[in-house]
Amino acid sequence: MEVKEHLIKNIKIAEVISKETVIKNAEDGLELLGSLYYQGFDSIIIYEQNIISDFFDLKNGIAGEILQKFSNYRMRLAIVGSFEAYTGKSIRDFIYESNNGKQINFLPTTIVALEKLSI
Repeated sequence: MEVKEHLIKNIKIAEVISKETVIKNAEDGLELLGSLYYQGFDSIIIYEQNIISDFFDLKNGIAGEILQKFSNYRMRLAIVGSFEAYTGKSIRDFIYESNNGKQINFLPTTIVALEKLSI
């Protein structure tokens, strides 16, 4: 795993780059959050392919547990990917509602994520 640092308008953004699954369970998500938080990052970009697919099944609670910690620490998160494959009403509604806020966003590209997180 590599962490690429972006500094935009004094906002320190971590872009997590990996060929492996980085978040396999809630503990992995919390460990990533803690590590980057204590390194002074304000926001994190992670790619959909680096997150276990169970994250997108809201019934199991993985997403809720991870995203609650991001909110508690006031760490903004952008998940970059193509989310059309998730057709369930609850995940579609969740993505829509998240994208209307600033804390957690599901975005199509890294460029869009950097723009959103630097506001």
